Amino acid sequence: ISDQKPLGCWSVKHGQILTCPVVCNFETHEYIAVHDDKVLRIWKNEDINLDKAFKATLSADVYRIHSLPQGGPVVLFRGGGVRTLDVLLEAPQQEIENILSGEAIRWSGAFMEGQEPVLIFTTEKDGEFFVYVQKPKLSSLHRYKLEPQESAKPLCFTAHITNQTVTLLCLYSNDSVYQVLIPLQQDTEEEEEEEEILSKSLLLNLSVSGAVLKGTSLVVLDKDHVAVLGSLAAPGKEPRECLTIWNAKFQTLQTSKELPLGTSGQLWCYEEKFFLIHGKVLTVILYKCETSSLAAAVGKLKDSQTPDMSLFLNWNTLEDEELVVSFQSQESVALKAESRMNLRSRRSTGEQPMTLPVGQLLLNLKSASNFVLETELKKLMAKAPTPDLQATIGCVVTALTDRCKRNPKYYPQNFLQQIVETHELSYSLCPDLMAVALEKKDMPLLQMCLERFPDIPEEVTYTCLKAFLSLSEAHLQTLDVNVDSVICYIDVELDDQEVKTEIVENGFSAEMDQDMCDTKMSEESHFRSRGESCPVGLQKAALLNAVLHAAYTETFLLPHLKNLPAQQAILFLRYLYYLYVKCSEKVNTTLPGIRSPTINQIMDWMCLLLDAQFTVMVMLPEAKELLSNLHKFVRAQVRFYSELNKIEGSLQELQRLNHLRESQTYSIEVLEII
Repeated sequence: ISDQKPLGCWSVKHGQILTCPVVCNFETHEYIAVHDDKVLRIWKNEDINLDKAFKATLSADVYRIHSLPQGGPVVLFRGGGVRTLDVLLEAPQQEIENILSGEAIRWSGAFMEGQEPVLIFTTEKDGEFFVYVQKPKLSSLHRYKLEPQESAKPLCFTAHITNQTVTLLCLYSNDSVYQVLIPLQQDTEEEEEEEEILSKSLLLNLSVSGAVLKGTSLVVLDKDHVAVLGSLAAPGKEPRECLTIWNAKFQTLQTSKELPLGTSGQLWCYEEKFFLIHGKVLTVILYKCETSSLAAAVGKLKDSQTPDMSLFLNWNTLEDEELVVSFQSQESVALKAESRMNLRSRRSTGEQPMTLPVGQLLLNLKSASNFVLETELKKLMAKAPTPDLQATIGCVVTALTDRCKRNPKYYPQNFLQQIVETHELSYSLCPDLMAVALEKKDMPLLQMCLERFPDIPEEVTYTCLKAFLSLSEAHLQTLDVNVDSVICYIDVELDDQEVKTEIVENGFSAEMDQDMCDTKMSEESHFRSRGESCPVGLQKAALLNAVLHAAYTETFLLPHLKNLPAQQAILFLRYLYYLYVKCSEKVNTTLPGIRSPTINQIMDWMCLLLDAQFTVMVMLPEAKELLSNLHKFVRAQVRFYSELNKIEGSLQELQRLNHLRESQTYSIEVLEII
């Protein structure tokens, strides 16, 4: 989340449907999914094809898989049966008992009580609600009936376990939160003759100053605080979606945050962080619960020790949460929202700043002259404390790019390049920087960003690629582009005479290529065997190498590459083919130079470009020869490596004999390789 970068993407086959949320097994670092209700899939992060992952078909439909850090995964079936994953994998087709009679599961949660996992789920049948508490490892199951509520029904549930007691919180349609206490029973031998009815008590009334919160999701923060996501409706006003935190002990609203872009109605909480969908963005909100007291609950805490939570503000996009939005009150809960850009691990030290906060300083510099702005920002970066240095630099860059957007004539090119070159930044810390650089056609700065930023969105990478390919060689020669990645291996033409690098053939020759392909050596093959000149100039090659270094996810980049103009796609493929030949000429398949592309990067991009543009290239006459030569070259290499594989066993035996031979014994041996 901090780098805004997908780390992995897996998909099921066409027609298959994932039927429950995917979870991670904390013990084995594996992912667990269920598709089509009964098919279990387990795979690791390095696995690429989900269809080749471990597969087990179960005998009953799965409702949900819960993963516990110390207890392992627990599988809940739609019929109410529960199994730990280890027991289930021993016999995937084992019969699963159906303990629910016409009941539908509405919610489930898994918890650890000591060393034992405890699964709690609620069901509904004909308007009545039931609660099940089960300990899978002890085969213990208890069923309760929830006390009915007139003219209201439960909307969502959450729970926690403390001192052998389950506290079940229920959000009802009458805008109230009720609490149900369920003792964890130890005696599993005696069955109860009558169904026990659970009584509930009113915990919280979700209304304040005449406004009522229509809650949709509820989570527990600690023993005194709960968070509710919902729509706040005041008389005579339009409902507004809000995230609220309530002190259940003193029945007070601690703080709230309006969410104008709308939500999905779901709220998750994990390790003191909220996760919710705000508009089209996954928003992460850090929170901190302090000790609950009456003075704090009513806002009368005079000697507040809450550290200064004021963070960096963006002048233009504060309302949209484009940068950090923070708000602080004197209540016992301090809630701070960090944006999708500044999700860096920052901790408040509690120390009182000796100068103005960064946000206030940036506000004061909003109308300052360009010289004063740059001078003060340089001072700010020089004295920024180490824990907040990255965030401070990000805000400095944002301040500069904001000034560039307001004043088209202003562009501190050298200052921006110096910042990117000397500091560890990321795209998420300064998302407008590359957009401004593209607008100003600052190719050297874009090259730096592509080589250094780990989290550039695929759309931005594609835009840079398209811009690089569209520039003329004459214009590029006027730019100060770093050519360290290409200068050591590229072939350039000087005075109509080619200057070429030294070639060390990687185990094959033109004659072998000719024999293997059963075709005459074409002019392209002859050129390749002697070293072909690069299809692009020195500067453009360096810029394209920067694109090859950018991290990407194939699923997200492929749709953009399909929009690449045909002539640019052919030029890019010709350059990739040139690099591929250059790598193959070297014994270690490694190009010399600083930040030179690797053979894996070259092949990945070549495959990606062919996937995106293959239909177009097949139809273009000018691409026919290129595709034919690429095909012959790859086929020759495949056959060459196949021949190497045939003698692999003999080479391994030779290596073993060398280890067995006495070091001081002289001998001449003849090994016949058949």
